[in-house]
Amino acid sequence: MSVVAEDKQYRLDWLKWLVVLTLLGGAIYANWYYSAESVLYRVVGFLVVLGIAGLVAAQTAKGAATIELAVGARIEWRKVVWPTKQERNQTTLIVLAVILLMALILWGIDSLLSWIASLIMG
Repeated sequence: MSVVAEDKQYRLDWLKWLVVLTLLGGAIYANWYYSAESVLYRVVGFLVVLGIAGLVAAQTAKGAATIELAVGARIEWRKVVWPTKQERNQTTLIVLAVILLMALILWGIDSLLSWIASLIMG
């Protein structure tokens, strides 16, 4: 966790989470209560309430840690070096060749064991 998140005091987290749950519960109830209204209006209203609940949740210790994790994951995602098209195709062909080779080996072993079993059993 960063120094900023550790130094910041998070007070009344339980109350913030209660507000988040109340907002989400109210949005779900409103969606049911206004079921005769247009779906567009209900979705927009739900997204607005979801955004507000997200902002409230971000003010808690767990919310700040989640945001920090997401930012860190995005930074690491940008560091990934993706293979070129040629590398991807070559790797795919190698994997398919190994799968085919292993299938033939297992088929051969199975056939050999079946033949030995048929000799023993008569």
